Amino acid sequence: MRSIWIIAKRELQSFFDSLIAYIMLILFLGFSGFFTWIYGADVFLVGQASLQSFFDIAFWTLFFFIPAITMRMLAEEKKTGTIELLLTKAVTDREVVIGKFLACFLLVAIAIAFTLPYYITLANIGNVDYGAVWCGYLGLLLMSAAYVSIGLFTSSITNNQIVAFLLALFIGLFFHIIFNVLASNLTGFMGQLFHTLSLSVHFESLSRGVIDTKDVVYFLTIVALGIILAESNLAKRNLSN
Repeated sequence: MRSIWIIAKRELQSFFDSLIAYIMLILFLGFSGFFTWIYGADVFLVGQASLQSFFDIAFWTLFFFIPAITMRMLAEEKKTGTIELLLTKAVTDREVVIGKFLACFLLVAIAIAFTLPYYITLANIGNVDYGAVWCGYLGLLLMSAAYVSIGLFTSSITNNQIVAFLLALFIGLFFHIIFNVLASNLTGFMGQLFHTLSLSVHFESLSRGVIDTKDVVYFLTIVALGIILAESNLAKRNLSN
């Protein structure tokens, strides 16, 4: 556990040293703030004390931002050869992957935490459905964890950051849109299967204020699969060497 935390702190510090964290925070808060308070279906136009417009825009901004954060995590280390140095230390492949996962997730969680003033502002101007708001935040965190694990997996199979970014987006598109579209156009077992696989279905359920064990298990399953697949890719590399 200590090794995981050391790796996570090192990676999180590198985000802030390279300005990636600041750029991500500015862009995320800029996009979400603009569309939540100023443009489109903002809280004033809707006329309700609801953060649904924020959750809707965060659902998309995080989809694009997270692959940009995760693309270098393993791909760059493989390209520069520093992954070999790291793996010669007294750490396991799993500790490396989980440490990097934790660093990416904490960066996204910090960005989401900076939007809490939205909630405080809204609570002061109207009657907020507290349960729906906190469930919405939980949905964003679970969705982010799922996309971080997918990004780490794609970063583990290539040493090219752009390829890792595009692969993460490609895989993410299925969970974000395509499975839901297929579920809407199919019936029976296949329709139910794609409905279950659709990330948007599970996120919408949480953002409405409904916590279902099936939704939580769904997100945690994606997280576990992403970490296991990334770890297995590192293990293959060790065996080939």
